[in-house]
Amino acid sequence: MLAVDVGGTTIRAAAVRDDVVDCLHEVPTPAAEGPRAVLDRIGETVAAVRRAADPGAANRWTVGVGSAGVVDTRTGEVLSATESMPGWAGARLVAELTRRLDLPVRAVNDVHAHALGEARSGAARHARSSLLVAAGTGIGGGIVADGRLMAARHAAAGHIGHVPAEAARGLACPCGGVGHLEAIASGPAVLAAFRRAGGDGVSTTRELAEAARDGDPEARAAFDRSGRALGSALGGLANVLSPEVVVVGGGLANAGDLWWPSLRRAFDDELIPAVRGLTLRPAELGDDAALVGAAALWQTEDLQEVL
Repeated sequence: MLAVDVGGTTIRAAAVRDDVVDCLHEVPTPAAEGPRAVLDRIGETVAAVRRAADPGAANRWTVGVGSAGVVDTRTGEVLSATESMPGWAGARLVAELTRRLDLPVRAVNDVHAHALGEARSGAARHARSSLLVAAGTGIGGGIVADGRLMAARHAAAGHIGHVPAEAARGLACPCGGVGHLEAIASGPAVLAAFRRAGGDGVSTTRELAEAARDGDPEARAAFDRSGRALGSALGGLANVLSPEVVVVGGGLANAGDLWWPSLRRAFDDELIPAVRGLTLRPAELGDDAALVGAAALWQTEDLQEVL
């Protein structure tokens, strides 16, 4: 299988055999040039991987795509997207790539692909059901049960960043709403919280982590608030969904003891007795998860439209 991970800054494509990523090609996403340029770049990158993986073109390939934005799993169209991908909403992703590549194509949201990858061969590989959250620039999620990805009727299942959060009361969310989890728990939100508290001298979340490790109390408090808010939300979702395992990935998961202890405590505090002891694990596959999951779109049963 050929797999593609389409983000606002980078397109990654590879051949995936037995959940192992091979012949990886990584190129910048020409997002500012519009959807046609992005689709052309995806097509060119996949073609390059295909040539590298099978120069004689002896194999009949299929293509799985995990893309930024809400992707209709039935039509392959991008239903909505953030400002990082101008004009991406409305892109006929599957139809256009099928035409460019002359190969069968399936597509889902990139975090959904990430969730499927971790369920197949990552942190949730031994579980029948899992909930994944990716905490980074945004807060996204995916639900997998019995090897099947839950896309739901509007292909939007897993938008964890847009559940209400008490700690985010009054804060604007990138989606246009107010008081959502993403407004307090995402990477940019951690930096914004630090600045609201009067902190300065840092311009990235990575620099903020360095300041926190050097003892800056406001920097440490910003990571603590993020962890507690996300942990509380995940505990509540675990009470509703009762998965076997909850997997946490994304850039904030690399913050280590600045973030994880607060996340775990808040998560445990929210669990009802029936699900206490539920496992909360860091993701294992990193950037390769979305590629493994995208390839698996051709190895699993049809996506479920409803939960």
